[in-house]
Amino acid sequence: MTATFPTQSIGDWIFDLDNTIYPAKTNLFRRVSVRITEFVAAHYNVADDDARVIQKDLFHRYGTTMRGMMSEENIQPKVYLDYVHDIDVSDLDHDQELDSMLTALPGRKHIFTNGTVPHAENILSAYGVRHHFDQIFDIVAADYIPKPDQYAFDCFLKQTGIDPNGAVMIEDMAANLQPAAALGMRTVWLASDIEWANHGSDEAYVHFKADDLKGFLRSLALAG
Repeated sequence: MTATFPTQSIGDWIFDLDNTIYPAKTNLFRRVSVRITEFVAAHYNVADDDARVIQKDLFHRYGTTMRGMMSEENIQPKVYLDYVHDIDVSDLDHDQELDSMLTALPGRKHIFTNGTVPHAENILSAYGVRHHFDQIFDIVAADYIPKPDQYAFDCFLKQTGIDPNGAVMIEDMAANLQPAAALGMRTVWLASDIEWANHGSDEAYVHFKADDLKGFLRSLALAG
């Protein structure tokens, strides 16, 4: 994989945020997931176990739980997003290795997330890597339409002005890479044992696979 990855020809690197900037095995995203469950439980007035069933169903049918609740329950997205992303990251340390790897990576770097700019700022600042990213494109900028919907990608390209043929997209959710590949981007899937993240991982639109972001970036340096 890494021996043929055209690092020097990439002008723009597009990173997902959750379970990508940090590995899924850290379980950091669980803090958000717990808040989503709490929000769903309160809205539907059900126990947490029932809320998780609703949460999963909406996620699979609409791409995000929020989109499902907007469509079916007319919730206000800002209220939802402010609640679910209100997580404590004070225990996270700056990741000096990731900082150095991003410094060495040629080209511009962007975040493309189904989360929000404040959530991304919170996470990136906690890890000490916020300064690397030219753009943070979030679900609000996509009119609350999540990846992998083509509309979200069209909005992202319009805002950033990047050339997809000179870009690479790195994601933990394999299905989110399908529109990226169709646009001409190279794609990298960060392997996960989570069922919804695995969906589509064996498809041709997944060009490269890696265990986690630092492992991928490390292999690029070795290949160079």
